Amino acid sequence: METEMLKVFDDDRNQIGVAAREEVHRLGHWHEVFHCWFVSREAGVEYLYLQHRCAMKKDYPNLLDITAAGHLLAHETVYDGVREIKEEIGIDVSFDELVPLGIIEYQQAKEHFIDKELANVFLYVSTHHFDDFILQQEEVSGLVKVVLNDFEELWTEAKEKVNIQGFEIKQEDKRMMIDRYVGRDEFVPHDRSYYVSIIRLIRENLSKPPSAK
Repeated sequence: METEMLKVFDDDRNQIGVAAREEVHRLGHWHEVFHCWFVSREAGVEYLYLQHRCAMKKDYPNLLDITAAGHLLAHETVYDGVREIKEEIGIDVSFDELVPLGIIEYQQAKEHFIDKELANVFLYVSTHHFDDFILQQEEVSGLVKVVLNDFEELWTEAKEKVNIQGFEIKQEDKRMMIDRYVGRDEFVPHDRSYYVSIIRLIRENLSKPPSAK
């Protein structure tokens, strides 16, 4: 497999070079990623869509995560990030359809792995149904939705568990429907402040008239 090369940055977001992805995470370099959160409105209720990471993923397997996300390679700009949406969940989206939420810095560290990300975060208001999603099964094993209000209460710790509904790909490409409750330990461990910031930004942009976005 070809080594992924990433741009690396200093603490002031100045690019200081290019390094292999493994080295970036080993040494804890700041690097760019693309995050896209899908939301929908159904019968007056706002939902947030989450991917279920494949069990074979090296980082954070079997956990719930951002709808579509990935590293921006050294030769890419943020505009190229839309490829992650098509690759991971099979939905064609143009960059112009995305609502920019800004760049959010966050970092996580565990043994031999330091993740310091400059996350270019976007919102996409979706009208798609679960049948429309085609998952990249070596990366994503399922897709679910959660009521946005419930998701907010989970990360403000007003609730310990929330209901998720969707599907997971099982053997022979069969879809198994999901309808269960999950706690914070079943999500990729982004800082709680990241989740709180994302929820605030999503709410602010959903409340704007279309011409103001």
